[in-house]
Amino acid sequence: METKETKQASSNFIRTIVIEDLNEGRTDRIVTRFPPEPNGYLHIGHAKSICLNFELADEFNGRTNLRFDDTNPMKEDTEYVEAIKEDVTWLGFQWDGMHFASDYFDELYDRAVLLIRKGKAYVCDLTQDQIRATRGTLTEPGQESPYRNRSAEENLDLFQRMRQGEFKDGEKVLRAKIDMASPNINMRDPVLYRISHTAHHRTGDKWCIYPMYDFAHPLSDAIEGVTHSLCTLEFEDHRPLYDWAIRECEMEAQPRQYEFARLNMTNTVMSKRKLKQLVDEKIVDGWDDPRMPTISGLRRRGFTPEAIRNFAREIGVSKSNSIVDDRMLEHFIREDLKMKAPRTMAVLNPLKLVIMNYPEGQTEWLDAENNSENPEMGSRQIPFSRVIYIEQDDFMEKPPSKYFRLFPGNEVRLKNAYFIKCVDVVKDDSGQVLEIRCTYDPETKSGTGFTGRKVKGTIHWVEATHAIAAEFRLFEPLLLTDESEDEKSFLENINPRSIEILQGFVEPNMKDAQAQDKFQFFRHGYFNVDPKLTAKDKIVFNQIVSLKSSYDVVQKA
Repeated sequence: METKETKQASSNFIRTIVIEDLNEGRTDRIVTRFPPEPNGYLHIGHAKSICLNFELADEFNGRTNLRFDDTNPMKEDTEYVEAIKEDVTWLGFQWDGMHFASDYFDELYDRAVLLIRKGKAYVCDLTQDQIRATRGTLTEPGQESPYRNRSAEENLDLFQRMRQGEFKDGEKVLRAKIDMASPNINMRDPVLYRISHTAHHRTGDKWCIYPMYDFAHPLSDAIEGVTHSLCTLEFEDHRPLYDWAIRECEMEAQPRQYEFARLNMTNTVMSKRKLKQLVDEKIVDGWDDPRMPTISGLRRRGFTPEAIRNFAREIGVSKSNSIVDDRMLEHFIREDLKMKAPRTMAVLNPLKLVIMNYPEGQTEWLDAENNSENPEMGSRQIPFSRVIYIEQDDFMEKPPSKYFRLFPGNEVRLKNAYFIKCVDVVKDDSGQVLEIRCTYDPETKSGTGFTGRKVKGTIHWVEATHAIAAEFRLFEPLLLTDESEDEKSFLENINPRSIEILQGFVEPNMKDAQAQDKFQFFRHGYFNVDPKLTAKDKIVFNQIVSLKSSYDVVQKA
């Protein structure tokens, strides 16, 4: 069948199912949905799901809904709703309909009443702990609740009184009446409604009972006419309950649930609950901290939506859990920025260097390419004078062998400028190097075709009188090793060196840099102007990624 052209359509088992459903007439238009719970910010794992749902529908001229699973008012907030909408939009997608599970609370209640009338649901007085204790194990059946055989009339009365607020939180629940001996524990009379005297961010105090996810989710899909309900593998055992709810509630539409492997990444926290813990305990600077794998954190750090979408397409969709190397995501941002980001020079750990034979008070302007891989980006003028800054680690007084940067008596090239030779070193009383003194050779100016002697080292620099002071933030993974399920070891696994803050200088062309502008700093990597910390009198750069990693080397091999 013909489909809308996509940038990178890749085969996977879900796409194959969709094609078969369309070809065999099981549906004439697919409808997907992205159903986040507004109890936190979205992370890179959610980005995979967003791309899958929206791009699949787009490829086959279908539609995708954004639906908020707002059935737990104790953890939800409008802040999260707005953040999720911003993230989805920023990734480049537009939903066909925006809905909330709370839009359907009246209908969900009516369907629960239908179940009670059919003898398929009952009000239970057991506590949460008692229900858990009587649910049984994988090898032993559960125990029936003593309230399981209440009459439909009594259950209807109790359920109505639950809605009217006569009972305390936890005093009663509504449970499905299925099979306490089912080999699938999810089918052993699961809870459908619980009491919570908590104001809802959209419905206020209208309700004091709220549906559980396993009840609200399938019915919401059916109400919206979703055809392919895509979720991660942990919901595979919930699929029989999903189908049961749709069937027994006599829903007109019959959506089908399909499960795929969630995204797991090395050295990356992929649990929304743990990410919230990092925020609440102030281990990070909010949900958009550039070290966070949240979409807002990645955006603030400088990742592009194109890079994230390409990453999501590349990792694909499968039924098998696996761990993706976090360097793979870094590879895609490098690939995206290498032709887009202008190249410039920045000194992160400044060391003063004086060119003794350069005329005092003179400044000349040198030509420098903005991106050697993209000539259309043109060139810029950079100042050069007697005093410049270089990186501290570009000088060693007593270097090891094969050190080709600056040391006493050695000559190097200043990028886009001249050859210089170190002739003296100025130190303080403690022996700390304060200043390097050099001479330059005016015949070696870059771009003049000089073909004389060769030097092995090229270093970058920033001219001192025109330099713009800047702050640089360098990042390492938040986790020292892969994410652990153990809460204690999770916190102990936090990398104490996950952020390093440096004060240095950038070229004067940075004076007009705006929030989210991206640059490649020679030898340091790709950087983004921080939108939160940058002010009129202070510019802050986040390192997006270094220039190369072993993953990129493998890709090119």
